[in-house]
Amino acid sequence: MAGVKKIPMRMCLGCGEMKPKKELVRVVKSSEGEISMDLTGKKSGRGAYICPETECLARARKCRRLENSFACRIADEVYDSLERELNERK
Repeated sequence: MAGVKKIPMRMCLGCGEMKPKKELVRVVKSSEGEISMDLTGKKSGRGAYICPETECLARARKCRRLENSFACRIADEVYDSLERELNERK
């Protein structure tokens, strides 16, 4: 029997759609409390996923979904830097 490889699915915090993990961008909160973009998917810490679209980041910011996921307050500067990194990635 040929093994069909299972594709890991994750939900985008912006649009709420389930998508393959490789199509999404991981946002990670390190043990020191620093929040950053994890383009490799290998950084240690609590992770959350968003689509690589600025609209999804804006929706997640408006509804405070990243803050709920990480259980902490996120400064506007952090959101701005995440948005810059998303724009540079395109």
